[in-house]
Amino acid sequence: MIWEGNDDIRLMECHNDRRSVQHVLNECREERRPYVVITNTMTIKPLHRLLVPVTMLEEEVYKAEICTYLARKTGAHIILLKAHDYGSHAQQNVNRIVTHIKSVSERSGVDISYEIVEARKDSFSLIREASERQRDFQHDLLVLTASRDYGLDDILFGPPEQHAIRRALVPVMLVNPREDLFSLCD
Repeated sequence: MIWEGNDDIRLMECHNDRRSVQHVLNECREERRPYVVITNTMTIKPLHRLLVPVTMLEEEVYKAEICTYLARKTGAHIILLKAHDYGSHAQQNVNRIVTHIKSVSERSGVDISYEIVEARKDSFSLIREASERQRDFQHDLLVLTASRDYGLDDILFGPPEQHAIRRALVPVMLVNPREDLFSLCD
């Protein structure tokens, strides 16, 4: 796998229970590089399809560099799952990611394939939809943005990425949305 022995990506393994997953999320909260969470219930396969939910939040664009890096290295197809929002922010984020994909594709000479899929749910429920529709997309990796701050509901019930990891059938890569985010060079 691309992340084994790769210092640019941290690999975290845990059991598929709430406490174990939350422990990994807490440990990686300040992580500067992307990290992949693998639980004991996930199937690890070669990367052919990456599922990338894109919400209205500005930090979603950080996933563009990670996805293009992985797609360029593995030949994987990128599925951008665009939130079904009434505003234009999710579409703007998708446009920015697509611009990055095309730019890297042209610079590197590697054709990076992607598609945009309109989600059924809005930005607030998109991570849940991505988790529930795993069989529809047949992806090998789910790429999420970690929560910036935990609100009261996240503290009581767990953040969305915790639920996604626990439901996931494949590894989940998380990117911390910070200004000084470590970026992989293309």
